[in-house]
Amino acid sequence: MPDRTKISRKLSVAPMMDWTDRHCRYLHRLISKNVLLYTEMVTAPALIHGDRKRLLRFHAGEHPVALQIGGSDPDQLAEAARIGEEAGYDEVNLNVGCPSDRVQSGRFGACLMAEPDLVARCVKAMRDAVDIEVTVKCRIGIDDQNPEKVLPDFISRVSDQGINSFTIHARKAWLEGLSPKENRDIPPLDYPLVYRMKETFPDLEIILNGGIVSLDQVTDAFENGLDGAMIGRAAYHDPMAVLAGADLLWHADAAPKNAIDVALDMRPYIKAHLAEGGQLHHITRHMLGLFTGQAGARLWRRHLSENAHLKDAGWDVVEAALSKILTQQEKVSINA
Repeated sequence: MPDRTKISRKLSVAPMMDWTDRHCRYLHRLISKNVLLYTEMVTAPALIHGDRKRLLRFHAGEHPVALQIGGSDPDQLAEAARIGEEAGYDEVNLNVGCPSDRVQSGRFGACLMAEPDLVARCVKAMRDAVDIEVTVKCRIGIDDQNPEKVLPDFISRVSDQGINSFTIHARKAWLEGLSPKENRDIPPLDYPLVYRMKETFPDLEIILNGGIVSLDQVTDAFENGLDGAMIGRAAYHDPMAVLAGADLLWHADAAPKNAIDVALDMRPYIKAHLAEGGQLHHITRHMLGLFTGQAGARLWRRHLSENAHLKDAGWDVVEAALSKILTQQEKVSINA
């Protein structure tokens, strides 16, 4: 059997289309040294036939970082997994949870919850192709399926092929009648079902996803026997609130960073991106929530939003936005 290095999934940031690109992940890594980061979902055909250098590019500082792949053809997924391993990713994750129409038309994502045997063949092909760990992210069921029956059967069949880690979005996906956005909120959460999956499969790693917005909820997941939790939109919109203290989950003496230090630490990365011909807003769009809840946050967001996309916008735009933050925080300190 291949020697698959175990990486920690106590806390991870969910793969989110149009959000968790390499610039976003680099920012998140500056905030937390240990959180596992995921790419946006990339389809297997895109990796095989498309611009893989662009699709797979990441900064060495992002590790540990996992590649999420979408697809349903075992041979294509095996090839895509090999490509991801060769690019240096620490894990390959199969998407069995995305409910978008585009994903359904390609016969992958959440619709695969109805085809556990196909998923089993896919992950076997992927595991046979690589030495890094292959994991699965899924829903508790789709449409009229009974999650109490479907989910344990799915996990049993897929884990029989050597998959040891499942991240479970604790909602059904309604492929008929709900949009992808509605599928993130409207179907009710069923955390107890996910807890029961850990009781049913104690030797498997079970990660909770869906509706998690705080580290307290992550701790609750541990207390209910789970191995970890995955945070989605909250990590993007208010990264300091959910990631700045995350390293305490690994090390009791970890020193959380503050948002100003994180912004300043982005300077070399931003300058390197600009030197390559990149644009400032490619990066700063992910930094808008850095000061959420702090004095000056609105001014920070406004300045970056209005100026980062301008021609020749550079680090000085970020410095000007930071000066607004510092001015507001000084006012608060004086008036305290």
